Amino acid sequence: MATKNKAAEKRNRQDEKRRMANKAVKTAIRSSAKKVAVAAEGKDKAVAESSLKDMVKRLDTAARKGIITKNAAARKKSRMQRRVNSLTA
Repeated sequence: MATKNKAAEKRNRQDEKRRMANKAVKTAIRSSAKKVAVAAEGKDKAVAESSLKDMVKRLDTAARKGIITKNAAARKKSRMQRRVNSLTA
């Protein structure tokens, strides 16, 4: 970490704040994905659909803010949607 340049020190503080906030968002996405997966494994369609809705909301928000890429969000949504759809087949 820089010690002589005040601008560099401030930039490091800002980067750390953003890193922690982004980490929290990514962790929440993984947690909601796990809820969908567990519900799908347990053949509980109602819980899986509600968890999927929450996950999609989190993914879209993260993609809009640039925390994850748009394509990564679309890929994750597609994969989970297929798992939930397979419960009715």
